[in-house]
Amino acid sequence: MELLRKGKVKDVYDDGNALVFKFSDRISVFDKIIPNSIPHKGESLCRTSYYWYNVVSSLNIETDLIELVSDSEMRVKKYRQMDKGYGFLSNYMVPLEFITRYYMAGSLYDRIKSGEIDYHTLGFKNAPEYGDPLPDPFFEVSTKFEKFDRYLETKEALEISGLDLGELYSIREIIFKIDRRINKSVESRGLIHADGKKEFALGMERKPVIIDTFGTLDEDRFWDKEDYENGQVNELSKEMVRQYYRAAGYHEKLMYARDKKEAEPDITPLPENMVKTVSDLYIQMYEKITGLKW
Repeated sequence: MELLRKGKVKDVYDDGNALVFKFSDRISVFDKIIPNSIPHKGESLCRTSYYWYNVVSSLNIETDLIELVSDSEMRVKKYRQMDKGYGFLSNYMVPLEFITRYYMAGSLYDRIKSGEIDYHTLGFKNAPEYGDPLPDPFFEVSTKFEKFDRYLETKEALEISGLDLGELYSIREIIFKIDRRINKSVESRGLIHADGKKEFALGMERKPVIIDTFGTLDEDRFWDKEDYENGQVNELSKEMVRQYYRAAGYHEKLMYARDKKEAEPDITPLPENMVKTVSDLYIQMYEKITGLKW
């Protein structure tokens, strides 16, 4: 097999007829790979993704999955990869990431606090607090193949992707349909699905196909439902690791360096106790998200 790319989380191979995803135990935050391995992380991501692939297929939504090869490998269909989409082409990866948010959290909260986004445009009358439910789902897109992800206005998103407005809306409706199932499913097991990221290709006759991984701790944000109802946001996703580096001051230093176009500081390893905590979380959350035994 030919190694096509070594990503932050998984390695992608071409076996001639399909792509093979090999999920690693690497972990990244803020587009930085942390110099630790998280035991069982790759297996958790692969098995969780496989679970959601089957759920989505039951909703008659097309996916790129061919088969699960092992607990940390899967074969998927190949699509052309281009930095920019073209409106007349089929069978290519849409060079965008699609994010849907249901609660005030993550970078959305940061952008509200900084004034980059006016909270009134989201339907709030007063400044929201972290963890507040959004009056309506907030759908946005970002770049996929640039060095750093960048949020896009609709006009630029269509130019980059080759989508027309109807196709963008169609993808949005597919995402809402998937998320309704995810939200209902995990809520029954004591979780809140706060937000998530998904990727798509356009297949034959430009039919949307969900690709890559979704519904895992790396792409999505989950909270403990009972804690939330008692007024506490308990992060049960990779956000736990992001918060660690925020509290340590690394995120602030990194953002300052990027803003000033200076050399970025190296990210430090996680302490061993944190590595075990995160590893345990990926195992436990596989069971909580899917309802299956590890």
